[in-house]
This record gives sequence, structure tokens and C-alpha cells, in this order.
Amino acid sequence: MFTAERRRLRKPLLSVAALASAGVLVLSGCTSDGGGSSASSFEFLKNSENTTTQPVLEALGADACAAEEKAMPLEVNSVPQADLDAQVQLLATQEELPQMFSAGGNPSEGAKLAKGGYLVDFDAKLTELGVRDKIAEGAVSTIKKLYGGEFNFLPYQYNIEGIWYNKQIFEEQGWVVPETWDDLTTIAGEAKAAGYTPFTASGEQGWPITRLISTYLFRSVGDDALEKVASGDAKLTDPEYVEAAQAIADLGAAGYFDNNVTSLDIDSSYNEFLTGKAAMIYMGSWILGNINGDGNQIGADNVGFFNFPAVEGGKGTPDAYPSNVGLPATMSAAASDEGTDAWLGCIAENYGNEALKQGQITGFIADDAVELPAISQTVADEIATSTDSVLWFEALFNAKASSVSSTNAALLVTGGLSAEEFMALVQDALDAG
Repeated sequence: MFTAERRRLRKPLLSVAALASAGVLVLSGCTSDGGGSSASSFEFLKNSENTTTQPVLEALGADACAAEEKAMPLEVNSVPQADLDAQVQLLATQEELPQMFSAGGNPSEGAKLAKGGYLVDFDAKLTELGVRDKIAEGAVSTIKKLYGGEFNFLPYQYNIEGIWYNKQIFEEQGWVVPETWDDLTTIAGEAKAAGYTPFTASGEQGWPITRLISTYLFRSVGDDALEKVASGDAKLTDPEYVEAAQAIADLGAAGYFDNNVTSLDIDSSYNEFLTGKAAMIYMGSWILGNINGDGNQIGADNVGFFNFPAVEGGKGTPDAYPSNVGLPATMSAAASDEGTDAWLGCIAENYGNEALKQGQITGFIADDAVELPAISQTVADEIATSTDSVLWFEALFNAKASSVSSTNAALLVTGGLSAEEFMALVQDALDAG
């Protein structure tokens, strides 16, 4: 199998600075068969920071997809993630997109490619290949919400988010998994009284706090709460949106976060939970690596997981998990041929199983018997059976609004900003573009 960190592409590549000076690239559609429709290799252009997808693809090429590898050898090339959006835009305008490539960091750019007809329609193609059922519907739901409503990206990474809890503390205190927000806040109050930190969260990063705001919104306003903000049909300053921020601010006012929440980093918040000091942590399933690691002093068997509870009178889907697909990959429609179809079919059929062997839970269905830690199996089962998803607070924000949100989140829960002030700051950044 041939892999290369970066090869000379078919046409000279411009720097990001050169692209910026040339102005915004307009993707209006693809009219030729591109440069890869009769290629001798199966090229995957990825961001260099992604170290998880390539090992799985290489393992498939050596085993389950050996015939596809022999006919069209996998060739992996990398560019820094910061350059990926610009690189993909340039290759699209040159009609030189590789057969498969990672999505850029901005979902709106991927949506432009899909709208322009550059990408494979995986609903149609995987159905044609007889392997559409190998993709978890929850992952498809997330992709459609992120990338303009169509299934044009593959979930090589997939995480669901929720509340991880210390089972021993819950059992000692006689608590059951909460079904409503009121149940959750009651547990938080009793946890504090018992000497535990109810919720550990990184205020330094900010997004672990804003995730709570968005998930409350999805339960109260509805699954499309933030899509309405993105489309201009609602504003974060609307009363029902401020109410969600106020609910999280109230947690802070009650002392339910770490005393040092403002300066707490992600690793330290993990440590608070995994050493038994905190009863709960809201986080994505990427935390499984830490839960199953040597640094977990409470033990993996002592960790439970539940979805964010319902808000009384709320309009949201109570079993929809907040989800993300990391940095997914897509395929060029113009470069699609029998060879790429064979690779795609084999990947869909086998990626979930091979990834699971390597300790990864993805949006591909894994149906081989693989022994997992109990908590990992719980998450794998939830992913396999989930049919709907919601996003997260900053998912559809511009870069400025995302920054304002994360940098001011700690002030919301420490009293430095009111709920109205916080939401107004983020809305102003959205309006400024």
C-alpha cells in the first residue's frame, strides 16, 4: 500500500494568502468528469491532524478490501486543517477534487460543495451498492443538519454527547437517572450538600458550558432552535432563548460548578470527575478514552451515561442526542467510477467493525462481536439505535460568534454577565457576520 504525507497534485496549489487576495471562490457547479475518474489510485486527501481514519483504511486495504486495494491502491495525502477549506475550494474550481477528501472546518463550505453538485449523494449511491443500512441513522441526521440537508459526507468519526455520572455516588445517595431538568437540578443540590461538585466543566474552554445552553434549548424550544437562529427566524435575545441561558446561569449561582470553573481546563475537569470529586460531567463520547484509561481512579465500571433530560413543557425530541461527526469525509461526484464505487461499498460494509477493533466508535454500523468495556458498549448501542440528533451551540455560528460564545461562557456561570447580556453579545457577533 502506498501512502504519502503530501504529493505534488495535478495542478499547482495556491497558498491560503493567495486565495484570500483573490477573493471568495464561488462554487457554481461541476461540468466535467474531473481529473480522477480513471485514476490508477484511490486518493484520500485528509487534514494532517486526523490520525484515526488512515489506520482503519489501511487495515481494510490489507484485509477486507484487499481486492479494491489491488485494483486501485489507497493513496493518502495530508494538508494542515487550517488550509483544508481553501485547498478544497481551489481543487473544486480546477475540477481536480480527489476521489475522497476530508471536510473542511466550516460546515457552510461543505454545504456549498454539495449544493454545487460536486459531491456524491450517499443516500443514492449506498442504496445502489446495497450497503445504505451500514450507516447509523443518527449520524446521517447530524450530517444533514450540518451540511445543508443532504447525506453527502461519511461519518468516519461520530460522537454523541450527554451526562456521564459516578454510579457509586448515585447509588450511595439513592438517586436514579433523572428524566427531567427539575430532577437533575434536585440531584445537583443534593450532591453539593453531600460534599461533591455536582457538575465539573471547563470554563477556560467555554464550550462545555455553552453545550448545556444549547441542549436545554433543544429540549425547551425544539430540535430546530439554533437552525432558526441561523436562518434569522429567531434571535438568541428572544425570551425563550434567554431562558435557556438563565437556567445554566442559575446552576452557577447555586454553586453547582467547580469553584475554579473560570480557569479549569479540559484535562482538569476530566480529572475532577475521574477522581470522584465531581458527580457528573457533560461531555462527548470522546471522553471514553479517558474513562477506559489508566488515569480513571473510580474505574470504568463505575461510570454511567444518560441523555440530557426533558424540560417541562418543552417542544424538543427527548431522545435526540447532541452529536457531532468530527471531521467527516466526502467523495467527488466527478471522480466517481467503478473503482471508487468498489472502495465505497467495501468501506461502508467493513469500516465500523475495523474501527471498533481499533477502539473507535464511528457512524458506521459495527456488527462483529467485539468485546468492549461496558460503558463503551452502552455508547455503541445508543449510536446504533439512535435515529435522530441535534447539534451544539456554536455549530452553525460564524467564527466571531463562536469565539465570543466560548470566551464569555464562564462569566455567565460566575455572575460576570447576565443571561441577557451573554446572549446579546453572541447575537451581536452573529449579526456582524
